[in-house]
Amino acid sequence: MAVRLPKNMHRMTLDKKGSFLLFLAAMTLAMVTSAVFITSSAHALTPLPTPDPKPGSFGVEATKVKEPPKVGASIAVPGSGASFSSSPITVSGTCPNDLLVQIYNNNVMVGSVLCTNGSFSIQVGLFAGTNELSAVVYDELDQAGPVSNIATVTYTDTRFTAFGQLLTLTSNYGRRSTPTGTQLTWPMQLSGGTGPYAFSIDWGDGSKAELKSQSLAGLVSLAHAYKKAGIYTVNVTATDTNNVTAFLQVIAVSSGKVEPEPTEKKVAVDRTTILWVPAAIALALLVPAFWLGRRSQVISIRKKMLKERDNYVQK
Repeated sequence: MAVRLPKNMHRMTLDKKGSFLLFLAAMTLAMVTSAVFITSSAHALTPLPTPDPKPGSFGVEATKVKEPPKVGASIAVPGSGASFSSSPITVSGTCPNDLLVQIYNNNVMVGSVLCTNGSFSIQVGLFAGTNELSAVVYDELDQAGPVSNIATVTYTDTRFTAFGQLLTLTSNYGRRSTPTGTQLTWPMQLSGGTGPYAFSIDWGDGSKAELKSQSLAGLVSLAHAYKKAGIYTVNVTATDTNNVTAFLQVIAVSSGKVEPEPTEKKVAVDRTTILWVPAAIALALLVPAFWLGRRSQVISIRKKMLKERDNYVQK
């Protein structure tokens, strides 16, 4: 026997099933949305830590760029048209403070010096014949400023009768730097003269001048390690077998923490303080000692008076 359900009851059952399926779909969508939101929030609030660098990896360093110097140096001495019979000569002039001034002779770097109080002065070597001297300033990023005026001078030495006897010492670097305690290397170029050659290097840090020799002209490699951070003036003199000399001045920078020099003033104050300690103690004991001495003297006088009185009474 078949049982027939009412139409409204059949529709109610379908409605309940549809509602249940819609409820499951809504719950699933809500869970997925919540998971995505939580995950996104977690990433936004707690970023992943940066992993440590691995061996063989490379680092990137950024440097703030600034404009190169707009004001250059100016050569005042020597004046154009001057003639010289000896070398080196003094080149001086004005410049922007704290910049490196490199002197060029016929477009070859022949010396460098730091600008101090708006001026510079340096000894540079000359080439035989015409010399066109110019100066260029460089900032701490080695950006060049404008080229100075050109001073044209002439160098004539009657001692040089054969070509190639003139000795010159040059370098492509007017300034080099290295961390304190590490070797600073400096390549230089020696030309002319007659070998063997002797070199004297004053590294500017108070150490004894370094002496070295070389049989042939050409590349000269110098090296030195500074013990303290600072800026040093390096003077190099080369002499050949005929006692002909060449000179080059450059600037070396030893980077690191600059330690202040000890002063004698502090030591003198400490010694003075130590010497005042016994004096203060003696001064403090002076008053009680004086009082005790006076009291002892009074007691002694009193006893003497009493003794004389007793003797007088007995008589």
